[in-house]
Amino acid sequence: MTIKNQDSLNKDFYFDNETAENAVAFFEECLTHTTGEWAGKPFILEEWQADIVSNIFGWKRVKDDTRKYRTVFIALPRKNGKTTFAAGLALYASFCDDELGGQAINAASDREQARLCFDVAKGMISNEPELESRCKVYKNSIVIPNTGSSYKVVSSEAFSKHGLNLSYFGADELHAWPDPELWDVMTTSMGARRQPLTVVTTTAGYNRQSICYEQWDYARKVRDGVIKDDTYLPVLFEAEDGDDWEDPAVWARVNPNYGKSIKEEFLQGEYKKAKEMPRLENTFKNLYLNIWTEQETRWLSLDVWNDNGGDLPDLTEMACYGALDLSTTTDISAFVMVFRQGQKVYVKPMFFVPADNVDKRSKRDRVPYDLWIKQGYITATPGNVIDYEIIRRYINDMGEQHEIRDIAVDRWNATQIATQLQGDGFDTFAFGQGFASMSGPSKELEKLLLGREICHGDNPVLRWMASNVAIEMDAAGNIKPSKKKSTERIDGIVALIMAIGRLISNDDEAGRMRGSGEILFI
Repeated sequence: MTIKNQDSLNKDFYFDNETAENAVAFFEECLTHTTGEWAGKPFILEEWQADIVSNIFGWKRVKDDTRKYRTVFIALPRKNGKTTFAAGLALYASFCDDELGGQAINAASDREQARLCFDVAKGMISNEPELESRCKVYKNSIVIPNTGSSYKVVSSEAFSKHGLNLSYFGADELHAWPDPELWDVMTTSMGARRQPLTVVTTTAGYNRQSICYEQWDYARKVRDGVIKDDTYLPVLFEAEDGDDWEDPAVWARVNPNYGKSIKEEFLQGEYKKAKEMPRLENTFKNLYLNIWTEQETRWLSLDVWNDNGGDLPDLTEMACYGALDLSTTTDISAFVMVFRQGQKVYVKPMFFVPADNVDKRSKRDRVPYDLWIKQGYITATPGNVIDYEIIRRYINDMGEQHEIRDIAVDRWNATQIATQLQGDGFDTFAFGQGFASMSGPSKELEKLLLGREICHGDNPVLRWMASNVAIEMDAAGNIKPSKKKSTERIDGIVALIMAIGRLISNDDEAGRMRGSGEILFI
């Protein structure tokens, strides 16, 4: 971390030791930790935190004794106490800023995220009688009657936030904000205040067109002297170009709470996962080293995939969940069933292609479709387009062998066959292809693979598709397979994820029903 603040030659500013010490003392004498191993203990600032607090509140302008810094950009990797620190800064600004009618707001991409910081602040107040006696605490706000000030929590629904007159604005996890609208509304609402303060606390993200990257880039330029902005305090804990992401010495340098709130053994565990799963390498770099990475990346390690092979047991008459991913009528379609037996999940796929032009398709995709057809991994339907009626008959045959509890289908391109399958007595489930539907089961597939808790029977078609998958990731860390970005066909993996989605959804429902005392007949 580098903070460009010791500008003793600039006569426009001075450092107020008493104010800086009072701010640090507020944390240590009035605030406590609310969770984890330090719950209930005084919030003794780490040296890096005390430096930030001192610089924010200690540096003042000679002309009017107001704060020098109006925007503070704090980039911290995950697990370094970012939320607790942000809660403390918001409380100090709310209680100690001597701002009549002050408006402090903590905002994030959604209300749940914003409440994380706010709920920590409420917990700190409940642990300190002096603070509790000076305010009224409500579900979404804290009001301080003697100054008429308030501290509230909001989400990024910026259209409802006009008309504010903020004195303090805490922007949490800015990398996840969908657009700059809330940022613009909040920062432009502070113009009438004497010494407004904006504090950003965030990790790195993926979208380099975002408001977060715009501010991150600006912070770097202020830090490096490319831009002169005396009102802007950049605090960047990030790996530099040329750093080895696998070097624990880099981890320790980039994570200021290394060995404290973020344990060495925890990072070692996350590193091990990242080495086994290509997608998690980017996640490790992003979350724990503050490196801006790409949204699309190759997903599955074939070494890990191969470790989950082996023969399938006898699955006859076992219950399962199915999923159908239909391609265009001229390409490959997939039907995948998943079975849970104890902690193990078993996968039984079948693929369908038009019989005509198999040789041409093999040359185009550079895989042996003809061999896979002979081996029974792919069903070739007569003609130059896939006969969906053959897929339907196959599913009905599987229904004779297994208890297919329901079948997930893409709601956009499988309406007709879904209706036909319903007529055949199957329950079908319209399964979306966006982040909301796909992220949970995609991460569950990762978990199963890393835990060696899935068996795919060494199906060569599914293995080929696993080698092709690229994923997209949104700002909130949700993931989904990307047919557009993947190198070749991935229909079987998409169907597998959909089937796992139905499996875990029904597992969750069964758990809720058991917890309610209901008897389940499975």
